[in-house]
Amino acid sequence: MKPYCVRAVRCDHRATEDEIYSTLVRITAPLQRSWERLQAARTIVVKTNMVWPPDELRYLAGRRHEHVDDAVFRCVLRLLRERTKARILVADTTLLGLERPGRDVNFLPILEEFGATYVECNDGPVGWFDVPGGGIVFGRYIMHRAVGEADAMVSVAKLKNHAFAGVTLSTKNLFGLCPLPPLGRTRAYFHHLVRLSSFLADLGQLLHPCLNIVDGLVGQSGREWGGKGHICDALIAGDHPIATDTCGTHLMGHDPLSDYPTPPFRRDRNTMLAAAEHGFGPVNLDDIDFVTDLQRPLGPFDSEETDSPQTVRNWLWSTCEQALHFRDHRADYVDRYAGNYIFLRDREVIWHGPDTSNLGSRRNLGGGNPESALWLKFVDPEETEREHFELYERTLDRLRAQPGS
Repeated sequence: MKPYCVRAVRCDHRATEDEIYSTLVRITAPLQRSWERLQAARTIVVKTNMVWPPDELRYLAGRRHEHVDDAVFRCVLRLLRERTKARILVADTTLLGLERPGRDVNFLPILEEFGATYVECNDGPVGWFDVPGGGIVFGRYIMHRAVGEADAMVSVAKLKNHAFAGVTLSTKNLFGLCPLPPLGRTRAYFHHLVRLSSFLADLGQLLHPCLNIVDGLVGQSGREWGGKGHICDALIAGDHPIATDTCGTHLMGHDPLSDYPTPPFRRDRNTMLAAAEHGFGPVNLDDIDFVTDLQRPLGPFDSEETDSPQTVRNWLWSTCEQALHFRDHRADYVDRYAGNYIFLRDREVIWHGPDTSNLGSRRNLGGGNPESALWLKFVDPEETEREHFELYERTLDRLRAQPGS
């Protein structure tokens, strides 16, 4: 018996809800490890990729292609209700300021139907949670306590390319669980060159969803928002986030063993490969009990090239230089900027302050060489998050080893 199990089958995008449900029953039935954890759980947290203003949702052939479709989400909750006795919490972060819950939490009627409760991760209570094994980029993360202390987690994701991460499936879906300021970090803190792929691997290991569902009735190529929709007629289920994403990436037509700068990983490392190298999950299909009736590729998937390869390489290199400069001069920065965020470029602080929420895109911050990256850091005298600066050293080593370096 292989240590990971994934099933992927054809499910027509025109299927009825009962047909979608029957398909989910069939592909989750072999996931014995998933059901052992779920049926023993008192509290299950579900993370679904659905938060978005209702009037901005995008559809193709009647199905959402940037977000999980209502029908798929309803069927997942129905499945959990029929097979478990746990309390079901659905957690996410609204992006609409002080409105609670924001109108972007568009699935509240579905929660009411299945007796599930919405948890707003921005409101807390929060705590620090350690990554098993110490983590790759940070050793600890701030999470809502209901999320960090849940008995089991379910990830319900969409099948999409991602301009930064290459693909967004079960693991990237967990990003939205991180509280925003003032309780947590700004999204740009993790959605950051060098950090992002390893952060996602850390998050997958910390939260370790035991059931992972990928809605591929309709998928999206190019990027996570504003990409092109494709009818894929697919549903995927797995008992491990990295295993599920490895199989999903394969079905999209990508090589899950490939890495930056090979498309779709144009801007940073392959999260699945980073996780597997750290001992969390497989990136080789031979290690997975993978059964599918689908033909790859499910569509013309690829990530969009947003910047030239040389520019991206320059940014990765200079990001590492700024991080290592901070490490080597940390005492000086603590003396001057304790309790503040700083943006470093070319070893100079070009901005500092306690709140980064209104800064906008890093591309728009003036000064310096546009080929030199900005590196964002919260200056904490205690270094509570335990950033692993050796990650930047390893990244530089990989860049030096590339052809033409």
